[in-house]
Amino acid sequence: MSTVIAVDTTKNAKVTPEKAQPWRELGLKEDEYARIREILGRRPTSAELAMYSVMWSEHCSYKSSKIYLRQFGEKVTDEMREHLMVGMGENAGVVDIGEGWAVTFKVESHNHPSYIEPFQGAATGVGGIVRDILTMGARPIAVMDQLRFGDVSHPDTARVVHGVVSGISFYGNCLGLPNIGGETVFDKVYQGNPLVNALSVGALRHEDLKLAKASNPGDQVILFGARTGADGIGGVSVLASETFDADGPSRRPAVQVGDPFAEKVLIECCLELYAAGVVAGIQDLGGAGLSCATSELASNGQAGMRVQLRNVLLRDESLTPEEILMSESQERMMAIVPKRDVAAFKKIVDKWEVEYSVLGEVIREPRLYINWGDEEIVNVPPRTVAHDGPVYERPVAYPAWIDALNADSSSRLARASDAAALAEQIVEVVSSPNQASKNWITNQYDHYVGGNTALAMPDDGGMVRVSEETGLGIAIATDANGRYGQLDPYAGAQLALAEAYRNVAVTGATPMAVTNCLNFGSPENPEVMWQFKQATAGLADGCLALGIPVTGGNVSFYNQTGDVAIHPTPVVGVLGVIDDVARRIPSGWQDEGHNIYLLGTTRDELDGSVWAGVIHDHLGGKPPVVDLEFEMKLAAGLNAASEQGLLASAHDLSEGGLAQALVEGVLRFGVGARVWLDEIKQVGSIDDTAALFSESTGRVLVSVGREDDVKFVGLCEARGIPVLRIGVTDGRNADARLEIQGVASWSLTELAGVHEGTLPELFG
Repeated sequence: MSTVIAVDTTKNAKVTPEKAQPWRELGLKEDEYARIREILGRRPTSAELAMYSVMWSEHCSYKSSKIYLRQFGEKVTDEMREHLMVGMGENAGVVDIGEGWAVTFKVESHNHPSYIEPFQGAATGVGGIVRDILTMGARPIAVMDQLRFGDVSHPDTARVVHGVVSGISFYGNCLGLPNIGGETVFDKVYQGNPLVNALSVGALRHEDLKLAKASNPGDQVILFGARTGADGIGGVSVLASETFDADGPSRRPAVQVGDPFAEKVLIECCLELYAAGVVAGIQDLGGAGLSCATSELASNGQAGMRVQLRNVLLRDESLTPEEILMSESQERMMAIVPKRDVAAFKKIVDKWEVEYSVLGEVIREPRLYINWGDEEIVNVPPRTVAHDGPVYERPVAYPAWIDALNADSSSRLARASDAAALAEQIVEVVSSPNQASKNWITNQYDHYVGGNTALAMPDDGGMVRVSEETGLGIAIATDANGRYGQLDPYAGAQLALAEAYRNVAVTGATPMAVTNCLNFGSPENPEVMWQFKQATAGLADGCLALGIPVTGGNVSFYNQTGDVAIHPTPVVGVLGVIDDVARRIPSGWQDEGHNIYLLGTTRDELDGSVWAGVIHDHLGGKPPVVDLEFEMKLAAGLNAASEQGLLASAHDLSEGGLAQALVEGVLRFGVGARVWLDEIKQVGSIDDTAALFSESTGRVLVSVGREDDVKFVGLCEARGIPVLRIGVTDGRNADARLEIQGVASWSLTELAGVHEGTLPELFG
């Protein structure tokens, strides 16, 4: 027997204009509620209020960030658009990679849910981003994650770490998707606001591209996948629009619950539907659930819909219409199916044993009508819900504290006075939680399922083969540095972009496109909005300089506890293309007797560095200088050397500087090295500390076979790339050592112990 639920109809709304409504509790501002009434010419029904509240939330509407995000579409050239098949505004961007293939990729946040319920928050973050990729007509082929946790010594950090890592590994492994890379950072600024950003990439043939729109009157609106439940009512759409004050929001919605096995079936079902050509448009049900899917599909298609909400298949028959519209239950999709194809559609979903229900049809009138039985509970222009929400130009204020922070340079910090002290600092840096091996985390993920992974962590970029016939593949790297962002958000965003760009280049791939996940504090704080304004300008200007477009991304605001915001943390993902993954370049040397070269120039740039943070617990000064023109020159040089087969390995220098890169280089495949610093110091007029720990940009460590020495050096000199021979590879496994002349010598066993033991000791 179905439950009888009292509903608020549009007819009731017209005759009871003064009925009190809980707009404030649903996260709306007074002027927003007034605008809804103005749009409708009456008070909204409770169902309409629910829809507007979730769709006008910060997470769904981008109301505080829209004015800055527009520049990603404005600061572009025709050349940048050349390979861009789908840009911002769809579920994910799509890039033409040649041979009739395209790839789609995107990164999104699931920060607040992952703090409240780490396992399900992280798991459903993976599930949601994978469905975004699926909706573009692509087969998901890989995932990555970008994680930031609190202080390792805080008693709550282990709860979040264990839950998040387990959630990611459970969901991704069950889907059979390789996890090919990412980041893990620990810092006390993320204690109450951990960041869980998830990236997915998919591959498709050009002709298989799908878009989220409903434009043909008479097409059927079909909801399929899991049933709708009470989990995630309001979900991230409300959670991501609240700060975590000491008392917390008065009503924290439930975090979604994921079922990766159901999603795996859904993926295969969707791909067969696409192959059969029976889907005219499709949208996943993520943030804002049915409210989002119905309004966005109709708005994108400049059409409307008639929907019968009673047809929604439920796990919980007690749900009200408002709760059904707001539920963010996972593993659900909405398809727009031409009437002639409904029978074929049903045959395919029945084959996969996926439940479905026909909710209604597309109409010509740009109006969204939703009924509960015979009662009309929603009658709205869909564009006002999905796209024409509020746009705020928030107050912006230059931070009162930033000048003093920038003036507090690391130049005042004591440097090691002798070789023994330098050696101690190297060990302290490479064993610190952020620089130590992340194997304890990444070993919980499957990197090679599917058989197409060419590179994965700990290499600088992940790489996946797209075409098994030709070897065509893609590489992806993601980077961010909140410490640099705090010192200078404009430069911090460009540093993240430059590092991700370089990390793709060292794999042998050519960078082509960008996605981002912009993690910041409250937009109601003018100083945070200044940081956001600077960071988005830095990223847009940087992409224009590098000639690669932003294809889409995500904004996550309200990452703060009380008045304390996280450091600005714009995560930047760069995608590159390689014609044959067989010529991929690993990050560590594999053979003895090769020469080690340092490309680029080392300057005394230690402000905001790992050395300053780990050795002196210091953050101040100005971040390293970014030279994007040189980054392009360096990437082109690496690509040319890769095509000529000159590079045995290539490893980006970034956090931890040369010292970190050398340790990772010898441990990657167990081959030692003898290295000297004299020429680095002489060229840069710097001391040992700067030579080892500087985080100057535009630098790469490569190993080259002796037979290719002359050719490689000539290539660099012809292209204006500074090149210094700083060592040789020497010794393997038990006999291998890392010797930095004039500083110290370590066995690889000793280095592995300190580098790989930190996280297991903390969390294992």
